[in-house]
Amino acid sequence: MKKKATQFQLNPNWAQFQEALKSQPKPSRPFNNSDSKTPKTILGKRKERVDDSPSLLNVLEPVNDDCSVTDEIAMDCEMVGVGLGNKSALGRVTLINKWGNVIYDEFVRPVERVVDFRTQISGIRSWDLRKAKDFRIVQKRVAELIKGRILVGHALRNDLKALLLSHPKEDLRDTSVYQPFKREEGSVRALRHLAAEFLGVEIQNGEHCPVEDARAAMLLYQKNRLVWEKNVKLQLRLKENQKKRGKGKKKRKEGDDVKTDHSEH
Repeated sequence: MKKKATQFQLNPNWAQFQEALKSQPKPSRPFNNSDSKTPKTILGKRKERVDDSPSLLNVLEPVNDDCSVTDEIAMDCEMVGVGLGNKSALGRVTLINKWGNVIYDEFVRPVERVVDFRTQISGIRSWDLRKAKDFRIVQKRVAELIKGRILVGHALRNDLKALLLSHPKEDLRDTSVYQPFKREEGSVRALRHLAAEFLGVEIQNGEHCPVEDARAAMLLYQKNRLVWEKNVKLQLRLKENQKKRGKGKKKRKEGDDVKTDHSEH
């Protein structure tokens, strides 16, 4: 009988405990509750992804593994600081083909001593340049690769200046000076802004990746290639016509001068 009494005394406490549990609100799932202190698992992070939509950076991934040198090449360079730190020198150069595959990617040892690696933007660290190639070797190879080809990039003038190279103006496809990519007042827009608006991707969030930047510039060009090339041909035709008119005026002037000489005699 004592055992039954003991059981009877415990049952009300158990019942109260059950009721207390029922009255408390149910906790939300950890991966949906941003205030939860429970650490997220890898599986939880995967569940948060939208399975039906591709990753933002997938659009910049190459469509194949063809690493051949194509007629169109995109280039991007990262700079380091030399001298007093405010002078830029080439620290890394990357070339990709029209498919987005890397055909050349080298860290470069500047001629002058590096005083600022500009890591927050360039992504270059001191150990990257310990076994870097000599500037002249890289310069020669880049010149060989871009010769006779369409060169795509953003602010190519700065990259070519750092390489101490030139390239025919008619073969440059610079996303910083392409008119449809400029603001209404004509000012230049950053590559990350163009990528966000026209490609729907986020780049340059922190350290810059020259491979990613070159791919973004190439994709911007490829998406506008037909209209872009049409405009280039139109500009070349206008220049040719201007040259012809200039030559015609020069010949007429020379003819008038000859007539004047004869009349004076």
